[in-house]
Amino acid sequence: MSAMFEELDYAPTPIGAISLRRRHILALKTDVIEILLGEEHLMSSLFTASEVALADAGLRALEGENLEILIGGLGLGYTAQAALAHEAVSRLTVVDLLEPVIRWHREGLVPMKTELADDPRCQLVQGDFFGLAASEDGFDSTHPARQYDAILIDIDHTPDRLLHGGSKGFYTTEGFHKLQRFLKPGGVMGLWSDEAPDAAITARLATAFKEAWAEPVVFPNPLQDGREVTQAVYLGRKG
Repeated sequence: MSAMFEELDYAPTPIGAISLRRRHILALKTDVIEILLGEEHLMSSLFTASEVALADAGLRALEGENLEILIGGLGLGYTAQAALAHEAVSRLTVVDLLEPVIRWHREGLVPMKTELADDPRCQLVQGDFFGLAASEDGFDSTHPARQYDAILIDIDHTPDRLLHGGSKGFYTTEGFHKLQRFLKPGGVMGLWSDEAPDAAITARLATAFKEAWAEPVVFPNPLQDGREVTQAVYLGRKG
């Protein structure tokens, strides 16, 4: 059996100290990799279904080949990995505020090792996703106002329960309209949420997008005897 606990890395960031740790769960006889911001859990390798669903739902809503995808929030990389599993994706850009998170992928400290960093289709970029979404030039300094087929976001816990103040004003009609400048016609925005679908959030998206809908993601929690957990992916399509 492996050691019960190991801190793989710890680093200060502009929004607080972040740590990557490995924890052995005796009841499951397995190791789990977790990201914490201070004492707040951000992501666990034990629960990845909704991160994967964010990519799959966003790509399922698109047609065509040579798709260009942007992801806000890297974490352990499961949304990005799922996006790259779609053969139609030719270019993936992942923006994360925190340099240590990107470094963990380049150094192979995460469960998927250096898979994302080594994929020629994938570019890992340190930056403020919400600041870039509100800017004139957008997310690509070499191609101002570049548009994407899909923009998938997994940063805050929910659109109403924010990780930090940097996203204030984004989850509004005005914020969604600004983001659409960087979506191709018919392009899709996807939002991950830690909670079950909320009709009020879907209605908020509908004030800005031609189409808006939510997809529940249901999966068993092995730490609670398989009790089902429901999270959500919200989607909006540009006209």
